Amino acid sequence: MSKSILIVDDANTIRQLLSMTLRNAGCDVVEACDGQDGLTKLKGTSVNMIFTDLNMPVMNGIEFIKAVKSQPQFKFVPIVMLTTESEESKKREGQAAGAKAWIIKPFRPEQIVAVMKKIIG
Repeated sequence: MSKSILIVDDANTIRQLLSMTLRNAGCDVVEACDGQDGLTKLKGTSVNMIFTDLNMPVMNGIEFIKAVKSQPQFKFVPIVMLTTESEESKKREGQAAGAKAWIIKPFRPEQIVAVMKKIIG
């Protein structure tokens, strides 16, 4: 059974790269353009993992993670933060919100697949 992954990023090129990479690895992918869109796309569905950007309009990645983790059905879904931010304080804030891992942009597609396989098999 293939894994279902939600990608939340306001940059279309990043969403396309992640989607292509994860689909090539056998995953089903749902895309969202910001945190609010991500919450909408989660309604009535289940995902195995989420990749989210930090800096987005409407609802940023930290707010998105907190909103996702507040819902019982998504409490244990691993969330990976993808961002250009590398400050320790931001990483701690992401971890406190519920992010399982932190990947700095730019990233290599094989990094994404390796992290996905390590976290959800």
